[in-house]
Amino acid sequence: MTEQIPVTVLTGFLGAGKTTLLNRILTEQHGRKYAVIVNEFGETGIDNELVVDADEEIFEMNNGCICCTVRGDLIRILSGLMKRKDFDGILIETTGMADPAPVAQTFFVDQEVAGKTRLDAIVTVVDAVNLTTHLDEAHEAAEQIAFADVILLNKVDLADGAGLKSVENRIRAINPYAKILHSEKCGVDLDKVLGLDAFSLERVLEIEPDFLDGDHEHEHEEDITSISLHADAPLDPDLFNLWFGRLLREKGQDILRSKGILDFAGSDQRYVIQGVHMLMDGSHLGPWPEGQARTSKLVFIGRNLDSMALKEGFDACKAA
Repeated sequence: MTEQIPVTVLTGFLGAGKTTLLNRILTEQHGRKYAVIVNEFGETGIDNELVVDADEEIFEMNNGCICCTVRGDLIRILSGLMKRKDFDGILIETTGMADPAPVAQTFFVDQEVAGKTRLDAIVTVVDAVNLTTHLDEAHEAAEQIAFADVILLNKVDLADGAGLKSVENRIRAINPYAKILHSEKCGVDLDKVLGLDAFSLERVLEIEPDFLDGDHEHEHEEDITSISLHADAPLDPDLFNLWFGRLLREKGQDILRSKGILDFAGSDQRYVIQGVHMLMDGSHLGPWPEGQARTSKLVFIGRNLDSMALKEGFDACKAA
């Protein structure tokens, strides 16, 4: 019998820290080589550019959510990978809006995939500060916790003791079986998230008795949309920070996630911004790759997004 390749699914709601965890896995010395599949909610892919420059090849799927329209793409990528076998495992980073059930289902209902891979674990990254809001905002946040084998309770440094206890109680109410790990910036012993052989089909069938039926349908809330903005001309950093700061103050409650890679005038470095509601973090990512066009990309995921107003505001940030 052919040895099955272990697959780890990294999931978690928008802004919880999935890409940070992925980067830790790809940069730490553990002696294993991974094939990486990244999926995004929206037409513009940014996460694949936020993944560190590693030897691993990144397969990007950004024409839909991995649990809906692109599951066929996932099967095709996995089938292609199985022909190569020059890696020790596969990492799948889902979009923050993914229901893990159809993703996990792929490894049982597709015969070719099931014969050559095995689902090692579903690792769900949880934002210790914003989990309560996320659970109230979207049912996907609860589904991601329910299917988890390991829950990485991230950003614990930003939450107080009472808040952490409350968050853990909510997690336990949804999933009393998963192992909960605390982390700051996804700093965790990788032996606790990789190579666990922890996925339990029996437990999943308790949650969803029709899990193996192969027709699990997942619908996102219709009012959550994604808007992608682009600019080929450099941006004025002062104008951008003024506009973006005001935008988050005024519309932050409706903006579930914002992320971008920006070309600021006068700088040779790519500038990365990542936001959850009104909280925003920015840092330099390093120089622009040789031969790559210096194009600014900004993505918003949220409710009641005014695409025209956002585009006009973004365009007004271009340097003179």
